[in-house]
Amino acid sequence: MEPGAQPERTLDPGTGFFCGVDVGASATKLVLLDGGGEPVARVVRPSGVDYATTARACLAEGLAAAGVAPGDVARTVATGYGRGNVPFAEAALTEIHCHGVGCYQHFQRAIAIIDIGGQDNKVIRLDASGQRADFKMNRKCAAGTGAFLEEIALRLDLEIGAMDGLARRTSDAVQLSSFCTVFAKTEILAHLRAGVPVERIVRGAFLSVVTRVMEMAPLDGDVVLTGGVVAHNPVVAEILAAQLGRDVAVPPHPQFTGALGAALVAGRQAART
Repeated sequence: MEPGAQPERTLDPGTGFFCGVDVGASATKLVLLDGGGEPVARVVRPSGVDYATTARACLAEGLAAAGVAPGDVARTVATGYGRGNVPFAEAALTEIHCHGVGCYQHFQRAIAIIDIGGQDNKVIRLDASGQRADFKMNRKCAAGTGAFLEEIALRLDLEIGAMDGLARRTSDAVQLSSFCTVFAKTEILAHLRAGVPVERIVRGAFLSVVTRVMEMAPLDGDVVLTGGVVAHNPVVAEILAAQLGRDVAVPPHPQFTGALGAALVAGRQAART
């Protein structure tokens, strides 16, 4: 794993607070930990077009919520798509690394982590000690990501937040034969013209996301699902569990897993200096 990848907690209550910032293409997440490794603030904002300004706004909001002065933050680690745009961070690490650390904090065993994000998907395998065994990413297409679901919601004239509830109204998902976002929207128009209920189409969109993820890598053993998509659409975990034929774990606050991992790494790095 990358520097600072020790899975065990090594934070020192006397060293102040530690900050992790996960700048994604869609949303920026911040977690602030106290010296004992307990979260004292979580903040999420749309990333927008100025990542540095958004990161600063997240920090200000987190500090205010926790009643912490800026000088009390001992170290900050940035991660995510825009990790190079966090001017107050002392270090930056990949989201692969930080999602691994964040998930292992909750599930300290060998796991296969699936992170469904706004623009890409990741499958990360950790061994029983928390060391990364391998990973795969999908960066070539929006299919199977949050962006895919946003496009489907737009085509169906739905608020993105309404999709989870609609999908739960039926267990009968329409089959979308195309994983391409552009072609899937055309296919959805055909289903609407044929009178297919919207809830079946929405559930079919979630099933399409799950199928795309399952094609990325074999999902053996314990599976942990994280990221913004499952945070806002828990039905995705249920559909994945049904497809796998076994339970799928979801960490607390799954959208903040990367930021949590970054904050934990910040504490471990500070403990070694």
